[in-house]
Amino acid sequence: MSFKKFSYKNVNNTNDLAIKKIKTGITQGIIVADYQKKGRGQYGKKWISFKGNLFMTIFFKIKENINIKKTTILNCKIIKKSLIQYIKKKITIKSPNDLLLNKKKICGILQEVKYSNEAKFIVIGIGINLIKNPTIKNYPTTNIFEETGLKVKKYNLIKNIEKNYIKNLKLFA
Repeated sequence: MSFKKFSYKNVNNTNDLAIKKIKTGITQGIIVADYQKKGRGQYGKKWISFKGNLFMTIFFKIKENINIKKTTILNCKIIKKSLIQYIKKKITIKSPNDLLLNKKKICGILQEVKYSNEAKFIVIGIGINLIKNPTIKNYPTTNIFEETGLKVKKYNLIKNIEKNYIKNLKLFA
């Protein structure tokens, strides 16, 4: 099994695009963009999108009675596992949905649940600071290149994230 892939240069928001795909009958997929104009985080916060970083959304059907708090933890663990292949330093999860490297944010995950045609879907937006990070007052951020000297290839990381979601799909469905 693999996810249908959709790649774009510029989008407003990868999660919004995934929701549109769901409404057209597409039941699973991965949206990747080189840049997004209106990235968003939890509680309506803005996600600052720098070219060269990873902006993606993965979406698929989930069971009706799934525990959303547990899926948030599961999503963090899947992305952490995907990054550990490249980063040999300790990555920590800051509840509810951030990944930290050296106590600084490198990744944010925005999880949304949507219904379409009586089916329940999870839409998981993933933003990873690969080469550049924003400056956020009172919230330290960093990027993988700055912390490790590694230039992670986006294509390889996306394939690794997809592989880890496929391995864990049974936990969602």
